[in-house]
Amino acid sequence: MGGRGTRAVAAVSAAAAVLTGALAGCGPMDDIGLGQSGAADGGVGKGAALGVSPLKNPDGTGPGLAPITTSGDRAEARKLIDKVRTKGRGPKTGYSRDKFGYAWADSVDGVPWGRNGCDTRNDMLKRDGRKIEYREGSNCVVISMTIYDPYTGKTLDWTKQHAAKVQIDHLVPLSYSWQMGSSRWSESKRKQIANDPLNLLPVDGSTNASKGDAGPATWLPPQRSIRCSYAVRFAQVSLKYDLPVTTADKDAMLEQCT
Repeated sequence: MGGRGTRAVAAVSAAAAVLTGALAGCGPMDDIGLGQSGAADGGVGKGAALGVSPLKNPDGTGPGLAPITTSGDRAEARKLIDKVRTKGRGPKTGYSRDKFGYAWADSVDGVPWGRNGCDTRNDMLKRDGRKIEYREGSNCVVISMTIYDPYTGKTLDWTKQHAAKVQIDHLVPLSYSWQMGSSRWSESKRKQIANDPLNLLPVDGSTNASKGDAGPATWLPPQRSIRCSYAVRFAQVSLKYDLPVTTADKDAMLEQCT
């Protein structure tokens, strides 16, 4: 066959390969973060390195936390934050972590991945991690991975032997929620906010420890580009659970998206 015919066959073959790959789920859509539904790199797509915008992830099942950058999205963010109620911060009297159920319990109703046979911490590592390795014989217990921390902008290599290097942050801290009204909730509702993917983010351990139970007026992620997204996620949790924030915290949240 002549050179022109060979090139024509090659072009047709390449086009067919692209079409086959796309139909098989191997095309450009694989670059979108897919949460636990997806890819061979540990349950998320390649684009999950920076995560998903909270505006496009209202239930928290998408990975990570991507920056909100456009003026239109920032306007949408401010409208959402504006809906959050405000009140004064109450006392911490009576608070304990146990009031929100056993830490990372799977036996929680009404939240994504509740009662799926895998505890909440491992669910979050699976959602946001990449290059995940599991304990032998398990598809739940993560023993190593890499993960992008939106709070610092660093990619962390993590192993279970050094578990505290990555901690799961409650964006709305449980103690904060207690002081803002969850002290009067049912136990089942407190277990929900403690295990809801919307309120959970795996991050650098030392950075999370520095946050304590602070609201956005007194603590924000070190990486400035993520602060509007952090404020939006804080607002999403507050609205879902009808939980007010302080006036100072709401002002700080709005400022991050200005």
